[in-house]
Amino acid sequence: MTIKCAIVDDEPLAVELLASYVKKIPFLELCGKYYNATEALHGIGEAPVDLLFLDIQMPELNGLELSKMIPESTRVVFTTAFDQYAVDGFRVNALDYLLKPISYADFMEACNKALQWFQLVQQSEQPAPASAAEEEPRSIFVKSEYKLLQINLDDIRYIEGLKDYVKIHTEQSPHPILSLMNMKAIEQLLPTSRFIRVHRSFIVQKSKIREIERNRIVFGDVYIPIGDSYKQAFQDFINLK
Repeated sequence: MTIKCAIVDDEPLAVELLASYVKKIPFLELCGKYYNATEALHGIGEAPVDLLFLDIQMPELNGLELSKMIPESTRVVFTTAFDQYAVDGFRVNALDYLLKPISYADFMEACNKALQWFQLVQQSEQPAPASAAEEEPRSIFVKSEYKLLQINLDDIRYIEGLKDYVKIHTEQSPHPILSLMNMKAIEQLLPTSRFIRVHRSFIVQKSKIREIERNRIVFGDVYIPIGDSYKQAFQDFINLK
């Protein structure tokens, strides 16, 4: 992977030294050199980077202050001649702390630490393998009239909440299945890849949605409202279709 980085230091010689180190690291791409924190804040805002080599002791706005103003996705390696800042550096969740004069060996060690961190982040953001979807339940059991009923998920059109009860509307029966449980309990049984809550009283199977009219989902002569607090999630789902 390639890590986009920038250097911030009010000492030009320090900037050039770190720039020469960056050129030797194959997975680093230098995207900016800044000589004060204010300039860096503006530059990073326009051209975000993954990693910032940041001096602490700078006039006007120091490195610790700047580190709290940049995006959370931008990680920091502090560079300074003042070791008393080390504890403060780690309090803002810096990846590493380099004490000047910085040797190439120490710089490379910090870069490798950063690479490991970004690789872990990348792995955690990867979608689950196809096999995970295949392991999703195909049916659920619900209690209805002193019996346990198995309901195939494919048959469910929508679920309606009525205080302590839910009504499960299926394609196989003209009458809903009534079960003594609340919406939160049945929502936890349903895979989110297939079902979406659109209202505090309604959960709908995504694949069954055929018609939407005036902010309502239409099932024949039934109109299911989309609640205000669920509109954004529902819109996101529609945009992905």
